[in-house]
Formats: sequence, C-alpha cells, structure tokens
Amino acid sequence: MSEPLIEVTDLRYVYHSDTPQAVVALDGLSFSVEPGEYLGIVGGNGSGKSTLAKHLNALLLPASGTVRVGGLDTRDRAAIWEIRRRVGMIFQNPDNQLVATVVEEDVAFGPENLGLPPAMIRERVGEALAAVGMTEFRRRAPHLLSGGQKQRVAIAGILAMRPACLVLDEATTMLDPAGRAEVLETLAVLNRRDGVTIMLISHAMEDLADAGRIIAMDRGRIVLDGPAARVMARADEIPGGRLGAPQMAKLARWLREDGLRLPEGAHTVEALADAVAAAAGLGTQGDV
Repeated sequence: MSEPLIEVTDLRYVYHSDTPQAVVALDGLSFSVEPGEYLGIVGGNGSGKSTLAKHLNALLLPASGTVRVGGLDTRDRAAIWEIRRRVGMIFQNPDNQLVATVVEEDVAFGPENLGLPPAMIRERVGEALAAVGMTEFRRRAPHLLSGGQKQRVAIAGILAMRPACLVLDEATTMLDPAGRAEVLETLAVLNRRDGVTIMLISHAMEDLADAGRIIAMDRGRIVLDGPAARVMARADEIPGGRLGAPQMAKLARWLREDGLRLPEGAHTVEALADAVAAAAGLGTQGDV
C-alpha cells in the first residue's frame, strides 16, 4: 500500500491563543489523503475549512498534532518550500493570484522562481495551459478574461510547478454559474485524465459532485467522512450553511424510495440519466 500523500494527525489550531479572545479553529482533526484521490471538504462558515487549507502547505503550523506531506513535517522549516511545491493552493479570488500582464507570463512565474531553464519553462507553460484548456488565450491579458478563465489560469500556474496535489479553498465562490462549471470540469479532467490529487474545499455540496470522498466539518471537527454518495445522502445532518444534498442526489433518493433500483454515486445529471436508463432497460447515454 502506498504512503498517504497527506497525513493529518490530531491537528489542533487556536487563533489568539493565550488571550481571552482565543478561538479553537481546529480541534483534533485526523485523516489522510491518498495519491490520485478527489476529496471534497465541506462545512458552513466557521467550520475550520480555510484554516485547514492553510495547514496543508505550511501557511499555518499546528498548535499541536502534525501535518505531513509525502512524509515531510510542515513544522520542518527546511522542508517548507518542497511542501509548497507538492501542494499547490488556489484561493477564492483569482485576481489576487495573477501577477503578470500576459497569461503565459503569469503561468511561467512559478517555474521561473524554481530556477528552471527557459526551455523547460516554455514546455511546462504549454502543457499547463493545454491541461486547463487555455492555450488559445496564452497571449491574452488576464484582466480581459472571465472569472472562470482567470481561475483556470491560476490553476495552470500551479500545475506548471508540477504539484502532487491541488488544494482549492472556496475557489468557485466568486464565479458565476458558467465560470464555476468551467473550473469544476477542469478539476474533474485533471483528476481523471492526469491523476492529479484534488482537495476541493467548499460551503456548497453541489460543488462536490465529482468527488469520490467527502469530509464534512463543523466547529473545527470532522462530523462525516466517507464516500461522496453516502455523505451526500446524509447532507441534511451537517450543521450550518447551505449543505443540503445536490438536486440530482435528492432526485436519486426519491426514485429509490419509489422502488427504482439505482446505484450509489448517481448524483450528477449524466450519472443519474445512465442509471435510470439502465434500470429501465434502455441502455446508457453512451449506447444512444
């Protein structure tokens, strides 16, 4: 069995520690992430999601417990830059992550800071832009792009540094529905086709339709952790936020209650359509 890519053990973090304003943000979290996994992390405001995200590449360090990335302890100062190369972070506002006036120059920024030779940088920029479907925009100014396109450029900039894992902290929150769909499809492709480990942090369960596993948080603790279909089926039990099950997951549940035999995991439009067609003996979309 392979070593976990990320291993979190008894993680605790307190804001304003040793003051009357002390707030326990993370309270004894333990979980691991396997290479190639697509993990969703969901919770309402104040659940600790963003604080957890900042621990995964050593932007914050544990008050107690440990976070290890590929066996490297985030508290080891000598390992910080390697940890940050392995775990790439994408944040909520794409405008805060774009630093150049041309798309391809922005994507090249990270590899340049790694000291890579120019030929390798050009190769990585081309591959990263192709991976997120932004090759035709390589000479475009970032400020002329849509929100979804900007976020895809931000993802490309991280991919060009060849991370083992992408951590996205509320990366779809500021996007319109079209931009949100662009980013979510990009993540699904990167995970399925390229084997990139994805950790998508969100307050909306609908964003996690492509995740294989979901961790639900509340008040700094894990309240649910399991296969996405099972967690979505129990979404109404999760405190805080608009964390109800996605519409397709609800529809699948109602159809099961009416006697239709549907497999777990049919919580996207395509998966549910195929499952209903198969249950009705009509074949799948791929057979049409």
